[in-house]
Amino acid sequence: MKKTTRVLTAALIMFFAFAATATAGQVYKLGFSGAITGPTSDAGNPLSKGIEDWFKYVNDNKLLGDDKIECTIRDDQYKTDVTKRNFEEYLDDGIVFYLNYSTGSTLGLKMDFEEEQMPTVPSSYHEGNLVDSTYIFIPVATYSENMVALAEYVVKNHKGGKPKVALFIHPSAFGRGPVEDTKKAVAAGLNMDIVEVVEHGKDLDNSAMLKRLMSKGVQYVICHTVQSPVATMIKDAMRLNVTAKSFGEPGKLTFLGAHYTGGADLIALAGDAAENYYWTCSYNLTTEDNEKSQKQLKLAKTYGRDDKAANSHNYAAGILQAQIPTQAIIMAKAAGLEVNPANLYKMLNQMNGAKVFNSFAAVGPVSYSANDHVGVDVVNIYKVDKGVFKAISSIESEYMKKLRAK
Repeated sequence: MKKTTRVLTAALIMFFAFAATATAGQVYKLGFSGAITGPTSDAGNPLSKGIEDWFKYVNDNKLLGDDKIECTIRDDQYKTDVTKRNFEEYLDDGIVFYLNYSTGSTLGLKMDFEEEQMPTVPSSYHEGNLVDSTYIFIPVATYSENMVALAEYVVKNHKGGKPKVALFIHPSAFGRGPVEDTKKAVAAGLNMDIVEVVEHGKDLDNSAMLKRLMSKGVQYVICHTVQSPVATMIKDAMRLNVTAKSFGEPGKLTFLGAHYTGGADLIALAGDAAENYYWTCSYNLTTEDNEKSQKQLKLAKTYGRDDKAANSHNYAAGILQAQIPTQAIIMAKAAGLEVNPANLYKMLNQMNGAKVFNSFAAVGPVSYSANDHVGVDVVNIYKVDKGVFKAISSIESEYMKKLRAK
């Protein structure tokens, strides 16, 4: 081969090699560790499906052009030591963003996120995640905001004197966290009595507890736990004929609950006993039959999910948890920045004003700033009506704003 031909051939090889590299795009690695099996997997399993499906959608529809997201999803069975091991392996693998799951592991790894300067979106909406933390971004209203918003709803709609309320909570950091903020709201002037705080057991008969609450004049039970114990309790209440048929019915109990206590799974577990149950959640429900829910159902159908997963608010929670880093990557690329943890952190803190993110999974826009790491501030209040959760109101907790301002 003549020299000129060899040079030309080499140049062509280099050109096509460069072109192939250029069109292949970048791969951005993320990691998620969550309870796909084990305790709270009734929430963690559909949530992980929402994460998986959203990233598939991003890649299949080239939302990042030729770039792709590669998110490794691992089951930690709600065990913090496994979560920590997964996180460290993800770091070794070069992730640019991390998705965590439980309250316990988020609190346990909070300092690791700080040391590694790794922007993190958890599935836990515990208010305490934000204490001494700069790298955790909570997707939606915190558990405390859900609980206090329900308390505000009770006070606003109760007739006749000061409402007497019991709190029915999960026996864990997840359950106990919002109790303190609800008590602070009462101390700050929220006009209600917290008569008793009950940490429930597992699959126990609640008859004695319900009779005790009735004897103390309690009319409202606000729950912060998962669906199963709530279903057991409200079925016991129906059997004892102490369930209010209308909000605040005198001599009866009106049941209300925060985020993980409701949804289609509760109705499946409790049946008719779920009627007139009130529930707060920052996610749009497929029972609302609007444009947002149609997009969620279409995504689920595209990736072959069954009806249970498709209609779960936990599936919506997974979608939003995956959409937040996706949006940060889109913002970084638009700004001409390298997609790395430092720049994604910077983009999240700028996700406000004209840069808020509107997700079909949530009932309000996601916004963050350097001083505000709670995404969606709005919660919808849903009520079970003829076997279906329907939205009856939207609310932002005024007392949580007051408590945070101190």
